[in-house]
Amino acid sequence: MKNSWLVLVLSLATLLFSQCDRPEDPTPPAKLLPRGQMVELLVDMHLTEARVEASRLPPDSAHVLYRQQAREIFWRHSTDEATFKQSLQYYGVHGKDLEEIYGAVVDSLGVRELKLPKQ
Repeated sequence: MKNSWLVLVLSLATLLFSQCDRPEDPTPPAKLLPRGQMVELLVDMHLTEARVEASRLPPDSAHVLYRQQAREIFWRHSTDEATFKQSLQYYGVHGKDLEEIYGAVVDSLGVRELKLPKQ
């Protein structure tokens, strides 16, 4: 789980620093996902990434499994990868929005981690 947190923090930092090159005020994509849906999607994506990582599959098999799981996540959330990426990029340009989204993601993952049985 520690590696997932590291990936989460590094992803957040990368997106926040990318706002330095931001244009004045980009128009939102036609299919911008609402913040709440972005939070749910990101939580599911990070949990899936952690599960795949914990499976200890060879890298190529792990990648295939993750891609398949990601498609299922997009289907469950009634969206697609392109819409997700466009929305993430849009929120990335608006750093405050992305901070709020990832704050909710981190909180949600933290609550789930607290509910895990102690080992």
